[in-house]
Amino acid sequence: MNDWKNVVLKPEATIRDAMRTIDEAALRIGLVCDDQYRLLGTITDGDIRRGLLAATDMCDPVTKVMNKIPTVVKPTDTRQQRIDIMDKYDLLSLPIVDDENCLVGLETLHQVLQPKKRDNPVFIMAGGFGTRLRPLTDHCPKPMLRVGDKPMLEHLVNQFISFGFHDFYISTHYMPEQIREHFGDGSQWGITVSYVHEDSPLGTGGALGLLPKNLSNLPLIMMNGDVLTKVDFKHLLEHHESNDFDATMCVRELEHKVSFGVVESQDDLITDMIEKPTYRYHINTGIYVLSPDCVAAVQPNEKIDLPTLLAQRMEQSKRVGIYTSYDYWLDIGQMDDYQKAQQDIKGFL
Repeated sequence: MNDWKNVVLKPEATIRDAMRTIDEAALRIGLVCDDQYRLLGTITDGDIRRGLLAATDMCDPVTKVMNKIPTVVKPTDTRQQRIDIMDKYDLLSLPIVDDENCLVGLETLHQVLQPKKRDNPVFIMAGGFGTRLRPLTDHCPKPMLRVGDKPMLEHLVNQFISFGFHDFYISTHYMPEQIREHFGDGSQWGITVSYVHEDSPLGTGGALGLLPKNLSNLPLIMMNGDVLTKVDFKHLLEHHESNDFDATMCVRELEHKVSFGVVESQDDLITDMIEKPTYRYHINTGIYVLSPDCVAAVQPNEKIDLPTLLAQRMEQSKRVGIYTSYDYWLDIGQMDDYQKAQQDIKGFL
């Protein structure tokens, strides 16, 4: 936390000084240090309360009531290690000290529970006409149709935000002004939102060619904006990176049960008989992770679908893989899907 120095106290500070510092900084802790910022102890409201019950005076030095052996962490400790320590000892904050026990920071529970910031760009396709949802889409782009109390596109953006993503691009075509007016520059959500507009539809992959050339040199997550999902984008991205894929398609397993015995044959001879088999397939969810090179392969105003782009990359011997998701996913393509989304959203958040 950048304002940890606001709660540093000298050992000669009084208990009253400590109470004032804790109250004003709202970090619920005081850090008692010497002139070289070596940590001598910590003090909380609980320490002060116990001291007063033991007949200390408000004018006594903080050293009389401070915790002289506080739990600390090192800068090298991971986020998960810090969470585990806070959970084990029921702590709201942890001083961060170096090998000389000098204070270098303060980790708070609120801070450590925030998602890790991810600089990977997120590209959401929101330009479709939504013809199968007419008349609802006669005056509203499909991604802006409300599911529960928010447009489905906002649910999707919030899902990404929960995983720490903040750099968003939205592709528009049909009624773009409604999307732009709703999201603006993204500051209301603490993110940045930029827009690319397709003057004419370029296919599911063509809008990649309209993205700015100064994108961060990180894998990009691209998906359709008419989906309600709980896909773990963190695991999806980690899977893509750990396998060194050029592109990753997020898929789901579809199961189809045949109610009859299936007979397989060749040249009128039976080769196999399977009683009521179950077949499993991988279906495309419309969610992809693409390397910077893959994104750059699409030229401005080039009309291309994502499967075609991936096929081209495979022909160039690029590693194109899948990530199988078992998380909730609903493609809102037809009226029945939209009605199902209205029911599912009640348990979605």
